[in-house]
Amino acid sequence: MFSTSLAFFSDGLLNFLWWQVLLATLVSTHITIISVTVYLHRCQAHRALDLHPLASHFFRFWLWMTTGMVTGKWAAVHRKHHAKCETQEDPHSPQIRGIWRVLLGGAELYRIEAKNEETLRRFGHSTPVDWMERNVYAKYPNFGVSLLIVIDVALFGVVGVSVWAIQMMWIPFWAGGVVNGVGHFWGYRNFGPPDASTNVMPIGILIGGEELHNNHHAYATSAKLSDRWYEFDIGWMYICVLSALGLATVRKVAPKPHPVKGKTALDDDTLQAVLRNRYEVMASYARTAERAYRQELAQMKHISSRERALVMRGVKKWFRDGQAGQDGTCHLAPTGLYDNAPTLRVYVELREDLSAIWERSNLSREQLLCQLQDWCRRAEQSRIDALRQFSLYLRHYG
Repeated sequence: MFSTSLAFFSDGLLNFLWWQVLLATLVSTHITIISVTVYLHRCQAHRALDLHPLASHFFRFWLWMTTGMVTGKWAAVHRKHHAKCETQEDPHSPQIRGIWRVLLGGAELYRIEAKNEETLRRFGHSTPVDWMERNVYAKYPNFGVSLLIVIDVALFGVVGVSVWAIQMMWIPFWAGGVVNGVGHFWGYRNFGPPDASTNVMPIGILIGGEELHNNHHAYATSAKLSDRWYEFDIGWMYICVLSALGLATVRKVAPKPHPVKGKTALDDDTLQAVLRNRYEVMASYARTAERAYRQELAQMKHISSRERALVMRGVKKWFRDGQAGQDGTCHLAPTGLYDNAPTLRVYVELREDLSAIWERSNLSREQLLCQLQDWCRRAEQSRIDALRQFSLYLRHYG
């Protein structure tokens, strides 16, 4: 009898081998990641999709057990992050608070902001307030994680304590630290929203697709986070599966330009398509300008390879982000090449004027259309073939 009890506490009901315990741990933490990205983030915080009550209740119950997070509080903190991004009011900006504080202390920053009643009142609307939320999930947030350790020990034995510890650390580190920290500090950018968001890596599996953080900040209400052909968002894959099963309905994805073949007239349809796809338009302009100027720079034989690399680094930073340094100037090269590069000046000036079109929200459609028409006229008369081709590309929008 004693040996049987000892074996139970040692090995648990499942009597798994070490690799089976590891696999079970990875599966459980992956479900938690998917619950966060699909339910908390894309469904509740941004309303990018609707979930069937069956799927919604499963995700809520799972998160109650594995994180203890309350839906309304999480959504409120995240919405405030978008509304106040990279400012002193941002709950977890590494640009303001420092990368190490967010990376290692992201969970604590969340807990502090989740206690802010003003944040909850202002940003926590339209989240579940049913009987289960009021009387179970929100009322006893710690009961679920306590229940989980009992289940882990019962299933895996004493090693279940380690399994539980990993489950408890998974979201605070990956979501609270890596996404909120590294995702605003290091990586690549497809788009230039007015913040420091980056794509940590193009393959979004480990953090459920949240690795594509710059794409998300550009199109916050999109249920799909991948944008380029080489990017993969596993969260979107699960949404597609749920949709096929009738358990999810996608409400919105990032817009994609649909050029109209043969269209050359700059009309109201063109304007609306350009405004709707403004981040894609600017990203396309950046690629066009970078490629064209790199070719021009290669023909300047008096410039060393080191200076070319420095120039292109500054050019890329400017075109992608609208700035190259903290002082807002485009630092190109110590030789003052920018002053003697008229084509580069044209690229930069036209980039600023193009982005200014959608920043002037107080203007009428007619005024904005006139600005777009004037921009295309200037681009086509610039005598720079890359800009002329880009203007013709914009004319196909509709």
